[in-house]
Amino acid sequence: MKGLSGFSDLDLISETRKGNNEAFSILISRYQDQVAKTIIGMLGDCMEADDVGQETFIRFYRSIDKFRGESALATYLTRIAINLSLNELAKRKKEQSIFSGRKEYEREIGEPDPVDEPEKGEIREAVQKAIDKLSPKHKAVVVLRLIDGFSTRETAEILKLPIGTVLSRLARAQESLKDILGNYIQ
Repeated sequence: MKGLSGFSDLDLISETRKGNNEAFSILISRYQDQVAKTIIGMLGDCMEADDVGQETFIRFYRSIDKFRGESALATYLTRIAINLSLNELAKRKKEQSIFSGRKEYEREIGEPDPVDEPEKGEIREAVQKAIDKLSPKHKAVVVLRLIDGFSTRETAEILKLPIGTVLSRLARAQESLKDILGNYIQ
């Protein structure tokens, strides 16, 4: 089927339901960057982010018959990505409590510290570390609103929250980020 890339998302979903794998590949290529941006915003650039990205599209494929088109496909995929990212963060938190002494052990055996990056990279890293310090519920709002650029309404839809809750969490998260990043804010 030449020219499939010009099809709408709903047409590609219909083709995928009929077993057309090329149609699903086009959907992946359309949305993989956006999904990756969301996941990396939540988890950082790590191996788990790749796994969560793949799992996002696997889950979408398995549930493609349930997609009714009531929301944009980008919103639907972002919701899956956020939920899987939140699951990964919960898993990390659990593992951290189990293995809390590991970093101390690594320092004792002489693991090298990461090399400082140039100033731009340093600021980017500081911002990512600051975002990582936020609670998962605040982090999700910051990633969706400030990094992915979703509107407040879209963020509320993705997270299944009232708009007021999104605004409140965003305000609290921004205050926390200002406190954390005090040295970088002039």
